[in-house]
Amino acid sequence: MSRIVDRRLNGKNKSAVNRQKFIRRFRNQIKKAVADAIAERSVTDLDKSEKVSIPTKDTSEPFFHHGEGGQRERIHPGNKEFQQGDRFPRPKGGAKGRGKQASDSGEGLDDFIFELTREEFLEFFFEDLELPNLVKTKLATINETKKVRAGHTSEGVPSNINIIRSLRGAMGRRIALRAPYNNRLKQAEAELETLLKQHDKSHAVVKVLEEEIEQLKKKIKRIPFIDTFDLRYDNRIDQPKPTTQAVMFCIMDVSGSMGYQEKDMAKRFFMLLYLFLTRTYEKIQVVFISHHTVASEVDEQTFFYSRETGGTVVSSALELTSKIIQERFPTSEWNIYAAQASDGDNWDNDSVACRKIMTERIMPYVQYYAYIEITEDRHQNLWQEYLSLKSDWGNFAMQRIEQIVDIYPVFRKLFQKQSE
Repeated sequence: MSRIVDRRLNGKNKSAVNRQKFIRRFRNQIKKAVADAIAERSVTDLDKSEKVSIPTKDTSEPFFHHGEGGQRERIHPGNKEFQQGDRFPRPKGGAKGRGKQASDSGEGLDDFIFELTREEFLEFFFEDLELPNLVKTKLATINETKKVRAGHTSEGVPSNINIIRSLRGAMGRRIALRAPYNNRLKQAEAELETLLKQHDKSHAVVKVLEEEIEQLKKKIKRIPFIDTFDLRYDNRIDQPKPTTQAVMFCIMDVSGSMGYQEKDMAKRFFMLLYLFLTRTYEKIQVVFISHHTVASEVDEQTFFYSRETGGTVVSSALELTSKIIQERFPTSEWNIYAAQASDGDNWDNDSVACRKIMTERIMPYVQYYAYIEITEDRHQNLWQEYLSLKSDWGNFAMQRIEQIVDIYPVFRKLFQKQSE
């Protein structure tokens, strides 16, 4: 019995080459399917694989066949009804039994289902705006440190003295320094005991040994119990502390001037930001805040698809953001990011209030704040107020998006790596 061992480099992914050929061939159909999937996909589910459906007619293979009409000769094996020279009518045109759509009998062919991997899906997602390497970009991590023990040192402050280690060192020093005296002392005492059996205490040799023994005992006593040389201090060094959790605030204007197209552009931007942060932090939370004249914290479905509308009071959203930060996300434990999308139309006096809230209650606590104005018109009054924030705070950035093709270039500008 023979066995075949497959040693090809592709291993178990033997169809990898054919898969890439398939993707290249049906790129337009897959790209359209991905675009439809993005419109329905959740912000927090962006970084996953996707099943795309391709119409069967688009996957059909070309082949050569005889056209309609003309004369031809055929041999039908096993024919018992006709003989050579018999004539029979040509079959009528129409359905040829292929069954690509539903028929009266309920039979037909489904669309071709193709599952894109996570990497393939992201490739198509980022390809829309010509930044294929965006997923490889990293946010600059926040450098936080913590004190950790790193052994012991012979220098330090009294509060860091390690008593046990110091006493252990002192004991070792005393044992090492006393060893030669103790050995000689035992030897002298043994000699003295032997001499006393032969001579009395007045003998000269006995007196010499007694004096030597006395000197050895004094030397042993003079060895200090602890010396500055014995002191050991706990050594602590700064170790980088990984920033493992972050929160992202998505703040969107849902007033009457923000239509479906503006919300769709905002959703795409927030998707990019979420994906960007998940590749930097192990744990991330998303807080959705929508506002018109009043602001409220909502779920994602309400955030992007709610039909609630009204006037515009942007300060209400900033007030709510500041309150949530203070109550739920202490800056000592969380890295806070925020992105605000609006058409910029706001009351003049409220825009001034927005700048004050941002300066006093938000910007000192966030790692980064991005403001995106979604409008094809001129800059609005909120933009003018935020310009002063941009000059005062290095962690504040602002850009304008006029149409979908602007999303990736704007995102690139907002999050490009800063030169040292």
